[in-house]
Amino acid sequence: MTSTTTTGNAGINTTISTGLTAAVNAVTPGATAVRRSVTAIHPPRGPKADQARTALRPQRVRRRDGILPLLNADALAVVATAAALPGLEPARGAAAPLALLLAALHAQAGLYRPRLAPSALLELPALAGRAAVLWCGAAAVLAAVAPAEALGWGVLLGAVCLQAVLACAGRGFVNQLRRRTHLRRPASALVVGPGAGASAVAAALHGRPEYGLRPVGLADTAVRTGAGADGGAGVPVLVTHEDIRRAVIQNSVQDAVFTRPPEADERTASLVRLFHDHGCRLWLADPAGTAKITGMRVAQPADQLWGYAVQPLLPRPARPVERFAKRVIDSSLAALALLAAAPVMGACALAVRVSDGRGVIFRQERVGLYGRPFTLLKFRTLRADAHESATRWTVAGDCRMSPIGSFLRKSSLDELPQLWNVVRGDMSLVGPRPERPFFVAKFSSVHPGYEARHRMPVGITGLAQINGLRGDTSIEDRARFDNHYIDTWSLWQDLWILARTAASFFRFRLGGS
Repeated sequence: MTSTTTTGNAGINTTISTGLTAAVNAVTPGATAVRRSVTAIHPPRGPKADQARTALRPQRVRRRDGILPLLNADALAVVATAAALPGLEPARGAAAPLALLLAALHAQAGLYRPRLAPSALLELPALAGRAAVLWCGAAAVLAAVAPAEALGWGVLLGAVCLQAVLACAGRGFVNQLRRRTHLRRPASALVVGPGAGASAVAAALHGRPEYGLRPVGLADTAVRTGAGADGGAGVPVLVTHEDIRRAVIQNSVQDAVFTRPPEADERTASLVRLFHDHGCRLWLADPAGTAKITGMRVAQPADQLWGYAVQPLLPRPARPVERFAKRVIDSSLAALALLAAAPVMGACALAVRVSDGRGVIFRQERVGLYGRPFTLLKFRTLRADAHESATRWTVAGDCRMSPIGSFLRKSSLDELPQLWNVVRGDMSLVGPRPERPFFVAKFSSVHPGYEARHRMPVGITGLAQINGLRGDTSIEDRARFDNHYIDTWSLWQDLWILARTAASFFRFRLGGS
């Protein structure tokens, strides 16, 4: 097989000859009769500057293997069990609530998470356990409401067994349909990792189309300059960040398979944001069998890719119910805090007016969720004749800062007007601190994890701030704390950070935010 790859500043030009055509035809059944010239990566349409960009809202990709078929199979199992088993007549009217409760139990057990090699038989113990919890709970409620219609032990055992069998059969049918769909229309995928391990995973995907992933490129994270001709499975080796981005767009890539933890090095970590922006699903395969993942939710039961341990990398913040609860808590607490702090804010405004002249409220453009700009409100901490530049970093002891401004900055009282930003929805009470667009672009180009901070709404306080990272402190440390907060986010953690902030509110610290 011959292959030519040319990489320049403006883009790349990759040509895959007959060897790749044969490889792609081998993945797609029925394609051997008609051979087509396949180009994995199209030539660039024009040069683009390599500039730092703000985070984008993740694109919604329509998945062929959504959870709706599994939800239907589980619901039908509940309805069929209630209808078919004698003695369950009282529970038939509550089949819909029971189905919803079962879906919640299965979601908690991870039975709706994406898998490359799903097996209903491997899920049978989890299905039986959740069925027992469901029907035991239903029997307890029924016994309390209508003791005369309480379920006997024989009926209860029969309901658990029948539902487990029906749910297993329904899920097996859904999995079989998905395998056939994957064989007919495999999704484009990129394999991300260094050396022989990534090539082995790409070869496994290429040779086993039933997993539903067709490798179209190999992003070798160990390569810095130059490009290999072939990734070992008839796919090109991608080197630069722009090469990978173009491959994702041109091939409509829906999945990215990492062969080492994304946090293993900066180059690998920087690709997570790219795939997330384009709505790709992320997987972690372990060719060596030794990867130790921290901070990731492991799917149960264990998944595999032709013998390689594999698991989905699930973004923790993408939980709509808890995100909605976070927004309700933010707006409610911020409105109450505005009323309670009104006298203090009035005193601060009067002090600024007397000390520094007119212009009590300072407005400045900051970058918020998904890179959207908004106008941040603060009490002015610089003298009236001083102008706070959008490109100048303010530090403790700035000669332009008045004594009142220094007091407000050290005590964080200057940030009280941001409660109105929270009520408006521009910010949250807890989250990464917002920064000016100039510094966002600058820090994103220097620190790979800085851009990922915009996955969550920005906040008045955050994990970095309660650890003393305010003012003129390490940006790298701030980004690391912010991303750890996002990866481990929970409502309880927000309340904990608020409590820590309230406890240290009047402790003076150097600098401001």
